[in-house]
Amino acid sequence: MMFAPLNQSLDVKIETKTKDNVFVQLICSIQYRIVKLNADDAFYELQNPKEQIQAYVFDVVRAHVPRMTLDALFEQKGDVAQAVLEELEKVMGAYGYNIEQILVVDIIPDPSVRKAMNEINAAQLQLASVYKGEAEKILQIKKAEAEAESKYLGGVGVARQRQAITDGLRENILNFSHKVEGTSAKEVMDLIMITQYFDTIKDLGNSSKNTTIFIPHGPGHVRDIGDQIRNGLMEASSAQIGNNDQVDILHLD
Repeated sequence: MMFAPLNQSLDVKIETKTKDNVFVQLICSIQYRIVKLNADDAFYELQNPKEQIQAYVFDVVRAHVPRMTLDALFEQKGDVAQAVLEELEKVMGAYGYNIEQILVVDIIPDPSVRKAMNEINAAQLQLASVYKGEAEKILQIKKAEAEAESKYLGGVGVARQRQAITDGLRENILNFSHKVEGTSAKEVMDLIMITQYFDTIKDLGNSSKNTTIFIPHGPGHVRDIGDQIRNGLMEASSAQIGNNDQVDILHLD
């Protein structure tokens, strides 16, 4: 006795309509086989098993899909496949066929619906791009504000540091002038500058970095450096006095 191969596959295309009135095509793939013990029933009692399977798939799909929206159909296509499987197992089992697996391999909406869906997706992508651009713009603004704030705080710190150095030098000069009679503020300032200069040379010499720095250290150079530092401090002090006067004027206004 001759009969069809034990393992077979059948693809069925079904046209139907969803709950939200969208025409779709579903392609279902059915894997089935003939049970050896019931091979006689499969051969004698069912002349065209593929047409019979296709008819039951049509009935089940067209009964389920109209109760689902298009989005629900995409999300729950496994439920449709399970409903078809249960119906075919019940019916085809009596004829000696075993349904191995059913898959909804594709859902194809009407072309006009696909076009609308593509337009919606494109609009969503465009909107996401706009949001991304706005987010990047906000990040750049925040970054610029943070850099400006950092530079401002850095400037305040440097200004306070310089003010502290100036106050310390002024106090040293006053103390030295009171303790050593006959010394002028300029002489004390020169002495302090020279002392700090040689302390700096000492620190550079003790540095662990492998860098060689050539610094002029003759008496004339030392005097020139002292004059430059002293002039810088005097200019800074004058600028500070000018700023204070400007603040007082603003307060008076």
